Amino acid sequence: MKSFRRELWFEVPTRRGFINITNRVEECLAESGIVEGLCLVNAMHITASVFINDDEGGLHQDFDRWLEQLAPFDPAGYAHHGTGEDNGDAHLKRTIMGREVVVAVTNGRLDFGPWEQVFYGEFDGRRRKRVLVKIIGE
Repeated sequence: MKSFRRELWFEVPTRRGFINITNRVEECLAESGIVEGLCLVNAMHITASVFINDDEGGLHQDFDRWLEQLAPFDPAGYAHHGTGEDNGDAHLKRTIMGREVVVAVTNGRLDFGPWEQVFYGEFDGRRRKRVLVKIIGE
């Protein structure tokens, strides 16, 4: 069995945003030479997310609006802010959207269903953060 590891770095200039990272994950897969296995894509920061969904702008606006209703940005409204941070909402948003995805690798390709894409979700941006891509297989 082979193993491949790569870190992808992102810096979203706004507090929140979604980035389609499918092409970058596919580049990692091609570089790995693995044709059958599993690909893990993992946000390496507690206020960011990796998830799979459709690349449709209205849906992304819906995600943002929905997450803001569930966990609104409020610099004074979370017990977590007693640590000196103002990002309690970002931790909750990350929990809702998820930390990681695992995608099957079949015949050297990510084995997606229709419309599926991999996204990086940022909920406390304006600084550099990383995503781990780990691929194992043959």
